[in-house]
Amino acid sequence: MTKPADAIALLTADHAHARALFKQYDALGERAFVTKKNIASDLCKALTVHAQIEEEIFYPALRTQGKPFHDMLDEAAVEHGGAKQLIAQIEAMAPQDDLYDAKVKVLGEQIDHHASEEEDAMFPLTRKTALDLVALGAQLLARKEELMATA
Repeated sequence: MTKPADAIALLTADHAHARALFKQYDALGERAFVTKKNIASDLCKALTVHAQIEEEIFYPALRTQGKPFHDMLDEAAVEHGGAKQLIAQIEAMAPQDDLYDAKVKVLGEQIDHHASEEEDAMFPLTRKTALDLVALGAQLLARKEELMATA
């Protein structure tokens, strides 16, 4: 894994990776059950790790930057909660189950919305703070690698 330039680059790359996996999933035929399960598993793992590093490292750092972030972070926490519920449901299901594709699709829509809000509002505001985004990126990457190794 190449080292990202900073925290925002790492998180944005995670968003792009998730969007690419959702696109692969969407392109599959109705009966591609094994491939669907593999892609959905990869998605669930990547999204779970991404949410965890944001919640453990990135969001607490932003909370120290004052009021402009508080509403955004509260909304992000609610969005993460909804995504975690869908991830748990998808992981407990088989691709042939009723609503499996619908749950993956809705998860993709939620993630795209969440990522777009971060990229369009939160990240530009973050760049204006005094946070050391390179050091924060190194922390995020180290924790991500640790979690991916055990996930």
